[in-house]
Amino acid sequence: MVRRQGAELVGLLTDHGIPEKGARIYLAATRTGPQTAAELARVTTLHRVDAYRFIQQLTREGLLRATGGRPMRFAALPPEALMDRWIRTASERLDRLEQDRERILARWQESLEEIGESDPRKFTVIEGREAIRRFLIKRIGSTERQILVSVSGGALARLMDTGVDRALKEAHARGVKVRVVTEVDRAHLGEAKHFAGFTELRHVETSVANQAVVIDRSGTLLFLSGEDDGGRTEEEQVALWSSARAFIDLAREYHRRLWLPAVRAEERLVEIEVPDTATLLVVEGHEREPFRRLKEMTGLGMRAMGIRELQLKVPELIQTIARQIGRQIANEVEGGTPTEVARSLQSYYQAHTSSRLDILKERPLTVRVTNCFACTNGSTEIGRVMCPRLLRSVMETRLGSRWEVSKPDPTRHATRGCVFVITAG
Repeated sequence: MVRRQGAELVGLLTDHGIPEKGARIYLAATRTGPQTAAELARVTTLHRVDAYRFIQQLTREGLLRATGGRPMRFAALPPEALMDRWIRTASERLDRLEQDRERILARWQESLEEIGESDPRKFTVIEGREAIRRFLIKRIGSTERQILVSVSGGALARLMDTGVDRALKEAHARGVKVRVVTEVDRAHLGEAKHFAGFTELRHVETSVANQAVVIDRSGTLLFLSGEDDGGRTEEEQVALWSSARAFIDLAREYHRRLWLPAVRAEERLVEIEVPDTATLLVVEGHEREPFRRLKEMTGLGMRAMGIRELQLKVPELIQTIARQIGRQIANEVEGGTPTEVARSLQSYYQAHTSSRLDILKERPLTVRVTNCFACTNGSTEIGRVMCPRLLRSVMETRLGSRWEVSKPDPTRHATRGCVFVITAG
């Protein structure tokens, strides 16, 4: 029930023009109060770079407000205030429509009365899927310079079913520039790859509300209803063709607003097929399953390359584990300077580990770790490799630049403490 309600709230926010990832951040901020950017990224399971980008957008639009100093926290606009804003905006639009109703209808009637068979400003309503298909393919066939397509991800399959994709491909072969802006997700990956082969295709984060095809500067076909938005059968699908200059300009401007911030298809396809956020979750007490999968992947690679024996370097494995542990710890600590991060890390060690971290000097930053969780008398090499890489990962994740951490004295064990000097790389 909670998940369904959350999905409904996200849908409500996206309906009002807020990107889905931004909606998740706003909802998280309303539930838990002012939080840092790192905390909002963690609770929404977003990559930190994406989270920062949407936090900035929400702040510009007034849905988040920066509070405090270091670390800066972000408070959400109260839901009541947001609802009042939406109501006020809708009311103002309704008032303008009511005020302009007679003038708009009068102009519309005048345009209908003045348009003759030879007048290019004629509006044409096309009903039925087959009629729309024939009309659109004919128009695409006469295109000379450019076609701009704005459609939802689900509509790509229907363009293929009706042969519109073939018409676009033929136009491309004639030298016509074809630009398609749509939502590229895993569900429509095959269709997106197909269109990317002969069009300039881009992925947009927001939903494509107005689905249209702009032919040169001669006309625009706007889909008014269909299987996704009111058309229950093929014959109930309706489209509007217009060659009115103002109508074409609006459609071109809508496509431009979607196109400019959109992501190139090549980048989006790589993001979906090779996600940099793909993880292998290891849970305390349930370590067997993820390492069984790791064993399967290793075996698959060996069989694929015909290798019967594989040597793994233990220090490299330890560093890989330490790097990821450091990244996760970085989400739990705060600070905008090395000393601030070290102080926050000191509190983290005290609260979450059996180890102790002390700051010996601030310049250069020098810390000592005692009772290290990674060091034992029988395997001190684990701590000597893991701890410096872990500390370096925390610093680089929090502060964003390269850092160096000195190796500890191999003759000293955890009971006597390991000293690390942390400097900018």
